[in-house]
Amino acid sequence: MNEIKTHRITCIVCPLGCEIEIKTKNNGEIESISGNKCPRGKDYAIQEITAPKRVVMSVINVKGSVFPTVSVKTSKPVLKKLIPKVMEEISHIELEAPVAIGDVIVKNVAGSDADIVATRPAPRLK
Repeated sequence: MNEIKTHRITCIVCPLGCEIEIKTKNNGEIESISGNKCPRGKDYAIQEITAPKRVVMSVINVKGSVFPTVSVKTSKPVLKKLIPKVMEEISHIELEAPVAIGDVIVKNVAGSDADIVATRPAPRLK
């Protein structure tokens, strides 16, 4: 039996915030997509159903800085299923000041093809 499952998401690609409905079969095949006002909404809906991705943001401890931590994020969205591995990998890192905005802290974190990048400076203690 091929039952149809309905998913409802709000598109975040543009300010319109379309309410998109996606119907999938048991095997994950997309039956239909409706509610999107542009092709980008359809692409977003397909990605959200088949391989959702997110930008990961966190903080990493810094020694010898005026700040105890530096904020970081992935250089691009990573598969949602990889987020626990990303967080585990960065949880063991401690940086040494100074750290500059844009410094690459980890290349290809958790095999995701994304880098962990500093989003705030952490100057050295004077």
